[in-house]
Amino acid sequence: MTRFQEQQFTVVDTLTGLEWLRDASEPGFPMTWAQTFEYVQELNRSGRYGHQNFRVPNRRELYSLVSLDNLNPCLPREHPFIRVFTSYYWTSTSCSRLPDQAWYIHFGGARVFKGLKRDSYMLWPVRTWAGQPSFFQTGQVSCFDARGQRIGCVRSGQDGAIRSGLAWPEPRFIEADQGVLDRLTGLLWARHPGPGFGPVSWEEAFGAVEDMNSRNQGQKTKWRLPSIFELESLLDLERHSPALPGDHPFEDVQEFYWSSSSSRYDPKYSWCLYLKDGALGVGFKPLREFCVWAVSGGRPAGAET
Repeated sequence: MTRFQEQQFTVVDTLTGLEWLRDASEPGFPMTWAQTFEYVQELNRSGRYGHQNFRVPNRRELYSLVSLDNLNPCLPREHPFIRVFTSYYWTSTSCSRLPDQAWYIHFGGARVFKGLKRDSYMLWPVRTWAGQPSFFQTGQVSCFDARGQRIGCVRSGQDGAIRSGLAWPEPRFIEADQGVLDRLTGLLWARHPGPGFGPVSWEEAFGAVEDMNSRNQGQKTKWRLPSIFELESLLDLERHSPALPGDHPFEDVQEFYWSSSSSRYDPKYSWCLYLKDGALGVGFKPLREFCVWAVSGGRPAGAET
């Protein structure tokens, strides 16, 4: 089945159940974070694209479009979108530690970072198409204005109000013999992602995982270095320092982690998780600056490499 289905003005992503404007630069200009919500309200009032329920995408909705195999834009090769601006797009998700900032995604190279809400970036409206989504909620339940003041979520259009995506199971994590099972993704994570294996270089990170497996001979669990999509799946964007769910049972959690995903911009760099807030950036592979958080099992829903 073809992932993307073109409609008159929109594109349906059958993988996620989301429907995006085909013109990724439809507003025509960058805008502040607050202006994105005003723009979507006007878009819905006008009904000019046949629907009245567009919204500013949350961080996981927007990140679901990302493909690390491609650059400028970092979208799947078969995508039918037009006028994709190869720079930053706003999400509806605030940074919990610095709520006068919100998350944005760079569609040139896939970096996920945060910026002041008074700054101006692009908007790519989305709506729910049909069926159950294959991505999960960000965890954000609070709403903030452009100054970072907490506000009521009703009619705000923010991530904390809409909470789009699959709800998390309760409890989310179960301690297992060999690690911690994330019931949301089916992934088994090392219970102690701490300083025992870090900070190390990228090559040393793979060696550390091999060492874990050699010490676990006879056990069915086979550890590996996670992809950046798998690391991102752990995040709870309602929280910070670390940006992990409050009920997590992990010990010795560090701030920076290597992934197995290399950067297409420069293969000397690899994608990394910055766990204080939940940013996704890159690290220089030869430097001993990041730690190892081993994983076992399949891929989380919606993860694309």
